[in-house]
Amino acid sequence: MNYQTLLAESAEKTGNIACMGLDPIVESLPVSSGNIRSDLNGFFQQLFRRMSLAGLVPAAFKPNLGYYQCLDHPRDGDFSGSSALADVLDMLESFFPGIPVILDSKRGDIARSSMNYAKEAFEAWQGDAVTVAPYMGSDSVEPFIRFPEKGAYLLNRTSNPGGRDLQNLLVVKKDEKQHPLYREVASQIAAYNQKTGSVGAVVGATNLQELEEIATFYHDQSVPLLIPGVGSQGGSASGVMTILKKAGYPVELARINSSSALTHPWKNNPAPEDWLDLCMKNLRSLLEETYL
Repeated sequence: MNYQTLLAESAEKTGNIACMGLDPIVESLPVSSGNIRSDLNGFFQQLFRRMSLAGLVPAAFKPNLGYYQCLDHPRDGDFSGSSALADVLDMLESFFPGIPVILDSKRGDIARSSMNYAKEAFEAWQGDAVTVAPYMGSDSVEPFIRFPEKGAYLLNRTSNPGGRDLQNLLVVKKDEKQHPLYREVASQIAAYNQKTGSVGAVVGATNLQELEEIATFYHDQSVPLLIPGVGSQGGSASGVMTILKKAGYPVELARINSSSALTHPWKNNPAPEDWLDLCMKNLRSLLEETYL
């Protein structure tokens, strides 16, 4: 099964295009025993079990590797964070079979180095897709698209405030009008996608005008969209849905992501007694806003 088919089938199965970011903050966990792996395992076990029982299933999950690997201390022989991520991936496979897992690692290097990162994502972690930084060019991107059943989301117009520093720079190509760099990257993403059908774009929800421009450009090219920035970053899932439909974009190929609002909406405060209810409330709201 190619990645586009996996996206379409999981959207049909769940009835939504939500993506749940799984980026835990150890200090925000409701239980702190001092054993990181055990605490993360217990937290996600409770959350996933409640989601499964309630029938609240997003159409994708997106763990960010940095949130787990920063908890490792390899020189001391401690891989608690990586082990916890392995536990999470096993749980997702058990609780939510058929739902794609997007590894958010934003890798990108050249030649053999990039291939090593692709093998890390697809063979070591067995993810369904990975985020990729495209700014080193085609020899950096191509190793990630040599896996025909896997997806690669290239950074196109990101949701962070600093994204405009480079992505909005105006460029001029021969015999063309000037246009922002993110539009040039979009053209390259579309060209990559024509080869495999599994190359997508990361486009933030924090600037709806730019999102509409990019979604309109992609609307007839079947480029999967990963749309972060909903929730704590200020983006609106319902606003994104409106934009995608207005642009004529095939919404079943999009995934609208929210992270901290679903896993620790209490932020830096101590977890309240009803923490699980808060997570479920926000997840239910996201699913309702992204229903097909």
